[in-house]
Amino acid sequence: QVQLAESGGGLVRAGDSLTLSCRASGHTAGYATGWFRQAPGKGREFVASIRWSDSRTYYATSVQGRFTISRDNAKNTVYLQMNSLNSGHTAVYYCATDSFDSGSFASADYDYWGQGTQVTVSS
Repeated sequence: QVQLAESGGGLVRAGDSLTLSCRASGHTAGYATGWFRQAPGKGREFVASIRWSDSRTYYATSVQGRFTISRDNAKNTVYLQMNSLNSGHTAVYYCATDSFDSGSFASADYDYWGQGTQVTVSS
């Protein structure tokens, strides 16, 4: 059983930066980790992912160059560094693990999910 806990969300101003953390407990070695977000009234969308096997990263086009995903295996934690935030980034951000280590863009490929952390960007 894998449990994921997101942290680091909050209320920030446009232009600010924020780093989210996703701490995992249980067996996660070999799993890719992804970040997704869900804005009010919208579906859940892929943000970024990182594979376990080779640390290859994938990003949604909308965040490429602005967000950075990274991992610290010793701490069982995956981070999402978000820069130059704007109101369009307001959402609940979720992390999830993919036991096939694919780094997939599809939420259906992820097995375990955290409860999410709210990010609100004021303009």
